[in-house]
Amino acid sequence: MKRIALFPGTFDPITIGHVNIIERAMPLFDEIVIGIGNNSSKVTLFNLEQRVNWVNNIFSYTDKVRGASYEGLTVNFCDTIGAKYILRGIRTMADFDYEKNIAQMNKIIHPQTETIFLMCDPAYTPISSSVVRDLIRNGGDTAKFLPKEVTF
Repeated sequence: MKRIALFPGTFDPITIGHVNIIERAMPLFDEIVIGIGNNSSKVTLFNLEQRVNWVNNIFSYTDKVRGASYEGLTVNFCDTIGAKYILRGIRTMADFDYEKNIAQMNKIIHPQTETIFLMCDPAYTPISSSVVRDLIRNGGDTAKFLPKEVTF
């Protein structure tokens, strides 16, 4: 059976921290789907199509990673793509507390899916899409925080 993981998020935009988690997870799974969902609590800066294109361009060198958009419950999308794992990156204890609650709820409603947490490399701890969006909105230099494929 193929080990498929879903890495869900808004990726608005995808950062070098996200890429680090994905690259480190690649040996663990046969396929990683970067699931770009609509989060009703977030207002995005970039459209869905652009975010999916960025993911596919960044990982064009491998057939193990692909971007896809989805709506609805993440665990339902897991069923759609055949994923038995949800991959989550953790930067801080606040991230862990937030992600742990979601993982536990997912386990209750969808027991066959496991959530796997990877701690980010220390160099990426301060990098978040929220901070990068603030830099973009205010004309800051984002080159150190984004993959070269992310252009706007």
